[in-house]
Amino acid sequence: MAVTVFSQLDKSLHSHLATLSELAQRGDDQTALVLARVELPRVVAVVKALLDEHQPDEHGRCATCKRGWFTRRMPAPCRAYLSAQLILTVVGQETSHGKHLRSVG
Repeated sequence: MAVTVFSQLDKSLHSHLATLSELAQRGDDQTALVLARVELPRVVAVVKALLDEHQPDEHGRCATCKRGWFTRRMPAPCRAYLSAQLILTVVGQETSHGKHLRSVG
């Protein structure tokens, strides 16, 4: 199989995310502090940029995900928004051992 630019980018991004996840789970306090101050804002910026690409149009549908004339006509969040919402709220609650950000404050 030929190596494409996309496959290299995909591999690099997944490797970087895996490293961040591993460091967050197994790193010491200093590593966690660096991740929180340096890497977390970068990851948040990436998520915001991706969600900006999936803003709903005037009819409440994602113009990026819309696929031709026979798409759903009902306004509904696209998969990008649904995935972000589920991962950041529902999945986060299951894996955070009761320390979810929404419960702080």
